[in-house]
Amino acid sequence: MRRLALALSLLPFLAQAQSAQGYVYEDTNNNGRRDASERGLRGIKVSDQTRITTTDASGKWTLPASDDAIYFVIKPRGYRTKMGEHNLPHFYYVHKPNGSPTGTKYEGVRPTGPLPASIDFPLYKQEEPTKFKAIMFADPQPRDVREVEYVTHDVVEKLIGTDAAFGVTLGDIAFDNLETFGPQNAAIGLIGIPWYNVIGNHDINLDAPDDHHSDETFNRVFGPAYYSFDYGPTHFIVLDDVEFLGQGKGYRGGIGAQQMQWIKDDIALVPQNQLVVLMMHIPLVNVADRQDLYRLIEQRPNVISVSGHTHYQEHIFITEKDGWKGIKPHHHTVNVTVSGSWWQGSPNELGIPHTTMRDGAPNGYSVFTFDGTKYSIEFRAAGSPDTHQMNIYAPEEAARADAATVPVTVNVFGGSERSVVEVRLNDGAWVKMDKVLKPDPKYAEAVARDAQLQRPFRPLPAPMQSPHLWEVPLASLFGAALPYWGSHTIEVRETDMFGKVHTSKRIIRLT
Repeated sequence: MRRLALALSLLPFLAQAQSAQGYVYEDTNNNGRRDASERGLRGIKVSDQTRITTTDASGKWTLPASDDAIYFVIKPRGYRTKMGEHNLPHFYYVHKPNGSPTGTKYEGVRPTGPLPASIDFPLYKQEEPTKFKAIMFADPQPRDVREVEYVTHDVVEKLIGTDAAFGVTLGDIAFDNLETFGPQNAAIGLIGIPWYNVIGNHDINLDAPDDHHSDETFNRVFGPAYYSFDYGPTHFIVLDDVEFLGQGKGYRGGIGAQQMQWIKDDIALVPQNQLVVLMMHIPLVNVADRQDLYRLIEQRPNVISVSGHTHYQEHIFITEKDGWKGIKPHHHTVNVTVSGSWWQGSPNELGIPHTTMRDGAPNGYSVFTFDGTKYSIEFRAAGSPDTHQMNIYAPEEAARADAATVPVTVNVFGGSERSVVEVRLNDGAWVKMDKVLKPDPKYAEAVARDAQLQRPFRPLPAPMQSPHLWEVPLASLFGAALPYWGSHTIEVRETDMFGKVHTSKRIIRLT
């Protein structure tokens, strides 16, 4: 009987040992500690990357305990989470009592010790309007601190003081050298807004034994490799779509069964009409198990996705040709990269490689504007005014008699198949340009020119078929009357898929 009584007395402690628990609360005095006077918040979602629960009336949550787990709060609208060093949101607790496996080149998670009696997540009230902006970086990808300085001077400095609500790096934060996480975080943190991070194929421990353990350094610095949060009326889901195949075996685009189930559970808690934004590294069309993801999102009316990885800019509209069964095509953006062509190419006057991307677009970033279920995207070229949205290619001079064979070509950096691109000569009639698939002519010239230089720099990659070029013969701009000899203005305007108009001009001489 005494043994039975002892066993019964230990049941509450055994149950507690088998559970992780804590509170989500409003930290009104901003001290990062739950005080007796601070109320718990009801109905807040908390996850361990396997399950999702919600807090009770007192703000308490409970999930099964594990010796290898990351517990995190799913940030609700109208609150921010605790901010860590360099404006990195600290919304998680990593629990690995024995730490990460040893033997990898880059340090993983240090031993965390026993499970805390209460894992508490503070939240802080903030205004979150329906309309807001977010900055999207793809692939800053510095090899070393020198290239972190390229990121800093080419992109970060311009963004200090931005009115965007937050920023996201869409993977390849580093270029295999995970020691660059620290100095780059310090630079990006100076922008002054919360900065979220997606894991990329160059952000993993390549000497890890398997996919699960390849994320350990990322976990130490940034937290979970997949998670979600709300800002305003928009729900953001960060995905880990890099499936590491083992040492020496490379990787592929993949999500996996556990994460797929978590996505299903997460999105089931999001109202059907709410805008959902999926953020990943490898483009969705290159993910092996994307059909399973399609089934989770294709019946929702407002879902978009964005990635990096390929080092060119493209808008993809996924249709039934790729197995999509939604009512309308799914819009996936392959975002412009901060590093352009991997920081390659001859240096500019500041000593930074011009690193033009293979599609002929400059390196840079995107500004996403969200407004309820609507959104728009704008390209931003590094080191250039916001109005720099295209390059116009035409000869310096052309004979009027040869105009039928002289092309006017335009590279609209953020253009898509839904863009309308028009051109005119002086104040003549607007002429619609034809979308073409070919290499950017000036980029091809730059590749050839760099190849002739004695260079201490890495040469540019070969040109690709650019997905955002338009072209017409010069003669099509003449109209009924031939223009006079001398200098004339070629003006191009693009009306993008969001109805925004961008213009640019170039002067040509007719002989």
